[in-house]
Amino acid sequence: MKSLMQKGIVVKSTGSWYIVRMDNGEIVECRIRGRFRIEGIRTTNPVAVGDCVVVEMGTEGGVITEIEPRKNYIIRKSTNLSKESHILAANVDQALLVVTVNHPVTSTVFIDRFLASAEAYNIPTLIVFNKVDLYDEEEQAMLGGLMAIYRKIGYTCLAVSAVRDEGVDEVRKILNGKVTVLSGLSGVGKSTLINRVEPGLDLKTAMISDAHDSGKHTTTFAEMFPLTGGGSIIDTPGVRSFGVVDMKKEEISHFFPEIFACAGECRFYNCTHTHEPGCAVLEAVEAGEVSESRYASYLSMLEESGKYR
Repeated sequence: MKSLMQKGIVVKSTGSWYIVRMDNGEIVECRIRGRFRIEGIRTTNPVAVGDCVVVEMGTEGGVITEIEPRKNYIIRKSTNLSKESHILAANVDQALLVVTVNHPVTSTVFIDRFLASAEAYNIPTLIVFNKVDLYDEEEQAMLGGLMAIYRKIGYTCLAVSAVRDEGVDEVRKILNGKVTVLSGLSGVGKSTLINRVEPGLDLKTAMISDAHDSGKHTTTFAEMFPLTGGGSIIDTPGVRSFGVVDMKKEEISHFFPEIFACAGECRFYNCTHTHEPGCAVLEAVEAGEVSESRYASYLSMLEESGKYR
């Protein structure tokens, strides 16, 4: 019997098997040809959710023989030290970063690293501050301060309580008609938010660990879900850190819009914005025009870039 080549999109990745929704709507379990693993691809997952692929159909499922060129992807440094990076999702219209001021705390360094990686791959990102129902007066003030920082740069920020269904309609409108990748630390409530946006999915959720104030991993593998309002969401496993890859030291400032905007006024064209005289970025930090937390994140990425090049 002759094999049949068909096209489809990867909707779930387990690392060894891939679920592909074919162009005709059929769902096929696929594996990949071994050559994908040895052709210079330095990621833990040569095929990612959102990839458009060519599948050779057989009697026992399919074999992915080709990955079509990606329009974009979002990537982070893998925790697996034997590989360089892990692709969270490919071919997306936007990213939704779910963060929490507390329960658990999402650091500004984590937020800024994610935003810089998304900027590097031209992926518009929105920030959803979840669990606002749990915040005390001090945490509410922190929330207001953080939202002001990111809105000033140009990022859309939403304050949401997925548990109480507050702000969810606004999230739903943002997701409609778009392919959106969701990311965030373990325990920030991504699955709860998705269940509110699309109740029929009924994704697993778990309680926060009291001992560590961090979430259990309820999403094990990245998976794409269609939305009734059009478009789809790619849910990704919660992470504990976000290491950046593929960034040259001299390019990092380009992915901080407010730093990049100041950099043209620096005295030296190759200014690193760390110590040079006549540095417009340092002056902007001093004047409060660039937030100290964002600048600290820039410095941490600058330092790390020498280690993971």
